[in-house]
Amino acid sequence: MSGHSKWANIKHKKAATDKKKGKIFSRIGKEIMVAAKLGGGDANANPRLRAALLAAKASNMPNVNIDRAIKKGCGELGDVNYEELVYEGYGPGGVAFKVECLTDNRNRSASEVRMVFDRCNGNMAGSGAVSWMFHRKAHFVITGPDADENKLMDIVLDAGAEDIEVDEDVAEIWGPTDCFEAVAKALADAGIKTEEAELMQKPENVVEIKDINVARQVLRMIDKLEDLDDVQNVTYNSEIDPEILEQLDAEGN
Repeated sequence: MSGHSKWANIKHKKAATDKKKGKIFSRIGKEIMVAAKLGGGDANANPRLRAALLAAKASNMPNVNIDRAIKKGCGELGDVNYEELVYEGYGPGGVAFKVECLTDNRNRSASEVRMVFDRCNGNMAGSGAVSWMFHRKAHFVITGPDADENKLMDIVLDAGAEDIEVDEDVAEIWGPTDCFEAVAKALADAGIKTEEAELMQKPENVVEIKDINVARQVLRMIDKLEDLDDVQNVTYNSEIDPEILEQLDAEGN
């Protein structure tokens, strides 16, 4: 499948994400709370909190929301008691799914995630069944005139980035997790805005989807999982043919 498939998938995901801004803020807020509880409210001494704050800024999360989440995590506005859980399995077309949750009710999370797998023609699997297919990476997405490979190479490679993939007006920057802050700072110092800035799971290989019915089922499953309150991240290894995505977008999917 051509590289354009990847960018079509990124743009589709971004459009879907923009419709769920409130949900995104809720997820980032929860991550900030947990990071502050585990490592304290001083971002300079708490790498996980620094990463969460960078994600919050990339998503244009209001400062008042950020401050409230930090205070809550530090116990100033009530106790925070979230548990980190990961569920794994396969969806339609053999697409691998890794679902990361932050929850105060393990039984609720397991039940809700399992229900989505069951109703969307998926199958849950044991721990480690698909995790080996994904690697945690620092990830940045840049769009518009700044999505220029030569320009970005000069800025981010010295900061530790490993790879830059550019097509049309979209650029992805990948690197090891420990380069996240340095790359984020290098981009900010250069005045380059990121559409996404996060630590995320990158699939080792992808399942190419060229059947519109399978694509529809996969997207439905992703939406159902992301709509669950306890779910923080849904990672999957599908790439849908861009022409199919255009058809589905026209249908309102």
